[in-house]
Parts: sequence; C-alpha cells; structure tokens
Amino acid sequence: MQNVLAVCSFDMLFTYVMARWEGTCPPPPRKYYLVDAGYTNKRGFLAPYRNVRYWLGNYRGRATPQNKEEVFNQLHPSLRNVIERTFGVWKARFPILKRMASYPFDVQVRIVPATMAIHNFIRKKKLHDSLFEQFQSTTVDEDRSTEQLFPQVRPENDQIEMNRVRDEIASQLVSRR
Repeated sequence: MQNVLAVCSFDMLFTYVMARWEGTCPPPPRKYYLVDAGYTNKRGFLAPYRNVRYWLGNYRGRATPQNKEEVFNQLHPSLRNVIERTFGVWKARFPILKRMASYPFDVQVRIVPATMAIHNFIRKKKLHDSLFEQFQSTTVDEDRSTEQLFPQVRPENDQIEMNRVRDEIASQLVSRR
C-alpha cells in the first residue's frame, strides 16, 4: 500500500501530488493542511476549534456565528468541502483506485498522477461531465462527530503555536465582517 499526498485548488483541480512517499511531508512555512477535527491542531495542520459548532448543517437557516471560534468553524468546513468533493469525483471516476493492490507497486505509483491528470483535463476543458455536475451541487455534510472518535490530546509546543495561528485567523475573519 502506498501513501499519497495530494493538494487541490478551490476549482476542484489537483495542483500537487506526491505518490510513493513515506512518513510525513511538512508544508512550507505559513502554509497549512486543512484538516478535520480528527487531527490535532499542530504545526502544518489547521483543525477546527473543538467543542464549538462545526458542521455545515449547524449553520443553516438563522443560526449565525456568535464568536470568532464559530466564525472560523463556519468557514472551515466550507473550505474542506471542496476538497471532499474533488476527491469524491476522482474516486468515483476511477474505480481502479479501489483495486490497486492487485497491481505491482511501481504501476500503482504511476496510476495515481495519471488519473489526476485526466481528472484535471476534464475539469479544465469544461467538458459536459455528470460527475462534476453531481459533486458541484452537493455539499459534504458530515453527521458524525469526530470529537467522539478522537479525544483531545495534551498540547505540545507546535500545537500551541497552531492554536495561536488559528486564533489570529479567526480574529481577522471577525474584524472583516
């Protein structure tokens, strides 16, 4: 089994892929992976505030954010949503991704970027595509709480630093409203 690091843009295009890597790959300074509450908010990983309204469904209707933490958490899943939809289109279009283990490892490594390149070609050429249409109009609204699955961990220095970064972003969001 291989690890794949992929980055996508807000227009549902893959902008970076690294297949066949081991361990972790830290992002460049002042860049962050947007992660869900299943991850610890630590260096390079920007997670939502815990124990604060988060899922998109919590903000439908009249529910408006009451503080900077809720403002941040309201926007966080909206950004993550495009990532979920991009990967949803990719996985739905290429069922071979679910059967990779039957191929030699060097073939598996080449399949990932090849399928992402085809995905990008279809998206960029704006071809009539039912998968993009289907995923363009839907939102990924997770009903389960990852808070229950992943308990809060003891803060470390890099977690404290990312908490500061998140607070700074949340404060800027509130001041711009």
